[in-house]
Amino acid sequence: MDSIRVHLGWCVFRLRDPRRQRSCAKVHAGAMEHSESDQLPPQSRRNTFAVPFLADVATRAQRSRAVRRRTRIVATIGPASSGEATLAGLAEAGMDVARVSFAHGSTADGIELIRRIRKIVPHIGILPDLPGPKIRCSPFRERAVLETGAEIVLTPGSNTPESSATRIGIAVDEVVANLVEGDLVALGDGGISLEVVGRKGDDVLAHVRSGGSIIGRPGVTVPTSRIQLVTPTPEDLDRIAVLANEDIEAIAVSFVRGSEDIDLVRDAVGRPDTMLVAKIETPEAIDNLDAVVRTADAVMVARGDLGMRLPLEDIPFYQKRIIRSGVRFGRPVITATQMLESMITAPVPTRAEVTDVANAVLDGTSAVMLSGETAIGIDPVRVVSTMARIVLRTERDFDYVNWGGGLGVQEVSGDAPLRRITAAVTGAAWRASLEEDAAAIIACTQTGATARAISRYRPRMPIVAVTPNERTVRQLAMSWGVETLLSAHSANNDDLIWNAVQQTKDAGFASPGDVVVVLAGSPYEKDRVADTMWMIRIR
Repeated sequence: MDSIRVHLGWCVFRLRDPRRQRSCAKVHAGAMEHSESDQLPPQSRRNTFAVPFLADVATRAQRSRAVRRRTRIVATIGPASSGEATLAGLAEAGMDVARVSFAHGSTADGIELIRRIRKIVPHIGILPDLPGPKIRCSPFRERAVLETGAEIVLTPGSNTPESSATRIGIAVDEVVANLVEGDLVALGDGGISLEVVGRKGDDVLAHVRSGGSIIGRPGVTVPTSRIQLVTPTPEDLDRIAVLANEDIEAIAVSFVRGSEDIDLVRDAVGRPDTMLVAKIETPEAIDNLDAVVRTADAVMVARGDLGMRLPLEDIPFYQKRIIRSGVRFGRPVITATQMLESMITAPVPTRAEVTDVANAVLDGTSAVMLSGETAIGIDPVRVVSTMARIVLRTERDFDYVNWGGGLGVQEVSGDAPLRRITAAVTGAAWRASLEEDAAAIIACTQTGATARAISRYRPRMPIVAVTPNERTVRQLAMSWGVETLLSAHSANNDDLIWNAVQQTKDAGFASPGDVVVVLAGSPYEKDRVADTMWMIRIR
């Protein structure tokens, strides 16, 4: 293999093959300049890689690439999808991450489901979702229909362990106690709405303003003054303690209001390498968005509860804003709620739903999520395969070149100087991969941070993360465009690079004659940072 090695800063590309000596090229903060332009006036050199560069590489990128879906699919596992055959079918159809909601059933039930998923589809990422302070109904054991205009009773859940079409238990007793005449109450994602019309002892009498069918433990939304939200709840902390014994790689945190909520959960988890996914579903989280994204490891656009607390017409714009913030910080972003909702009961989605999924992909989301569609739907596998087809078709028209060119400087957190080095080197790698029409960008990574940093550029070529850690493999399942290869530990950088390129070639991501871009740092440095880029032609 011929190779060119690049360190951060103004430095020389050192050719390892003496038969191919030529004048050097330079790299600084992610921008490359070929030696041919070294003789140009300074003003000309500054303009070398402006818009004409992007236009030029777009016309030269003629490589025929295998069609691989880049946007990830998160599927919620529930009664309709927890069987062995269905779980295997979901993975085959395109599920990358299995979400396990702890809002339905006991903690023991959730742990049992996590273990089943890991046994049947061990390569799939798992995302336990803490319910937080969400209020829910006592369970509807069978589907019930609430008729518009009907009168029903809302009662403390401690008195009503099961709900029916005429009597609904509310799990948090104080909510029922605090409701007053005229209050509006919504069930689920707001499709069913009730108005409080009076009281009878401990119970509340309500009029059904808009009806619908309901099953399971739907959420209950009441006026914010009737309940105090606290994240994490004591019950969440108990669940975290149990999850700690399951080697869980990520946890979704509900009803985040600010960065302090994430810090509290991280302290409770006790493992800094556990990814925390902040669910953006409160007005406070929108107000503190950048602080939340900076503190979390990934974010979710939780449109269901967000749409219950903010004007519906604002939700599309908040979605775009959340995605842009996640990309700016190099965080995976999951877009969720009602993406293919009609497929809970129908074999095909609506045209509006198809467009919704496509628009999320074009917005740059890292992943799209299915909730009730796979948890309680009539055909979970069909839902996932349908979503995969929509994503693949949309990605054919994704503007890969100009997406990266339009990004600003990556925001960093934590140990800022070291993270800025990775941010700068991955920017250089993106540009180099475009110029050389590289077959792949290889990220040699322990934690997945390097792969996530290059993923924000949404490159046309595959991002191949080579890591010795199975935990990192599962964590990267929610990152846009990242393919993972499990490797052995390497004794030094030369072995690390050589093995990574060989594995990438063996896996079919590159062939003899191709150029690949490799990002790496020393595998045994105390401060792990990707500070080196190699360009290698495979022989």
